[in-house]
Amino acid sequence: MQNTQYKSNNTNSPFLLNNEETYKYWRDEKLASHPQSIEDLLVEIKDPRSLGKNEYKALLDLTQRANMAIYIGNTGTDPSPEIPMAIANRFGLGQINKNWLADDNGLTSLTVVNNGVRKNYIPYTNRQIHWHTDGYYNASDKQIHALNLHVVQKAASGGENQLMDHEIAYIMLREKNPDYIKALMGDDVMLIPAGTKAGGGVRPDRSGPVFSVTDQGNLHMRYTARKRNIEWSQDPLVQEAITFLEKALNNKNNPYIFKGLLEPGMGLISNNVLHDRAAFTDSSENKRHYYRARYFDRIANTDTQV
Repeated sequence: MQNTQYKSNNTNSPFLLNNEETYKYWRDEKLASHPQSIEDLLVEIKDPRSLGKNEYKALLDLTQRANMAIYIGNTGTDPSPEIPMAIANRFGLGQINKNWLADDNGLTSLTVVNNGVRKNYIPYTNRQIHWHTDGYYNASDKQIHALNLHVVQKAASGGENQLMDHEIAYIMLREKNPDYIKALMGDDVMLIPAGTKAGGGVRPDRSGPVFSVTDQGNLHMRYTARKRNIEWSQDPLVQEAITFLEKALNNKNNPYIFKGLLEPGMGLISNNVLHDRAAFTDSSENKRHYYRARYFDRIANTDTQV
């Protein structure tokens, strides 16, 4: 499993502030090789349940450079859960987060639900979801390192996603002010207040950093742009950093934000990058249905290289 605590034993990572020369080398390589548009993230494949060697290499290359890739498969509206599960398995993802609203296999079927407990949660509505990384409310030993989406059906209108590599967010903040990174690595930066768990009981307060470094030297980001049920540290540097990040994510001219609408048979594989979802409208013919899979492990062979 990935590092389960927020404190890393890795001392050579470019994401640690005292490794300035390592960071500069990594930053320059990262920016030089990073995709320039959402079209650069697309890889056409045949059967996602059986990737060809070149298909796999193309997808892996993108995840190594941008922490994400989008496949264009030929399965259309086939609702088989084996499609996203096979993709995950091919990329070494096996530690699925079987959250309490997930299906028995650990996948979550994201579609509008009008009754039962799911109707109370935004992913099961047609409402907008603001910028976030998945699992930001999880305990420190249950952090989400990979997020995959697979499209069975799109909505009649709307439902676009925006994506941004969390390592790019780190670079933007560090280049603006390295002290922003130091502040956002604090253990008490972002707190999700206690809430009710499934079947009763109370989930405790969950406090932790925005940025942390795993024992493999990789960057992990824990973030949400939500305004309710969240408490940010009042430290001035934290407040400045969050304001800067919000402006970057809402900047329509930010060249590192990729926006698009995924079609049936397409899917995202990622190391839990920043993402959002636009509001949408369903019809009787087009009822939006995505499979979401969250993993405690990271895509294999994508550790940060310096």
